[in-house]
Amino acid sequence: MHKALVGLLAAALLAAHPPVAHAAALPAPAPPPAALAAKQPPPPKAVKGEDIVATAKKYQGVPYRYGGASPQGFDCSGFVMFVYDRHGKKLPRAADKQYTAGKAVKPKDLRPGDLVFFTTTEKGPSHVGIFAGSGQFIHASSSRGVMISALADAYWKPRLLGARRIL
Repeated sequence: MHKALVGLLAAALLAAHPPVAHAAALPAPAPPPAALAAKQPPPPKAVKGEDIVATAKKYQGVPYRYGGASPQGFDCSGFVMFVYDRHGKKLPRAADKQYTAGKAVKPKDLRPGDLVFFTTTEKGPSHVGIFAGSGQFIHASSSRGVMISALADAYWKPRLLGARRIL
């Protein structure tokens, strides 16, 4: 009976106070908050104008489509909206509305990624493109689709209305 009593007491004691596991089997302690912050992914990198231009150039040759805003066909403002959207930047759909986005930039201060606006089919901003640097811009031309043109071109130079910086 003595052995039975000792066995019962041992079982009750173990149930009330389980043995401590070996240190290797214990879960790791929670890291301090500073260590958690160090493991967070880095913040998204800032979008640069060169990134916008590189994306725009991928669509050279895509045909013009009135009202188009996809790689199946673009109009000018749909192209600009699409390219900026690829970088998480939302722009209005129409050129005249895009002309109110960002801040005004003088033509002499243009940087890659800036938007350039022209008066073509009607008074005010009726055509838009993306400045690519070196006096060039990329846009969806109604006659040739997505292409690069020179700001100094005899057609575009007198029609340049203004520019806006989005980034």
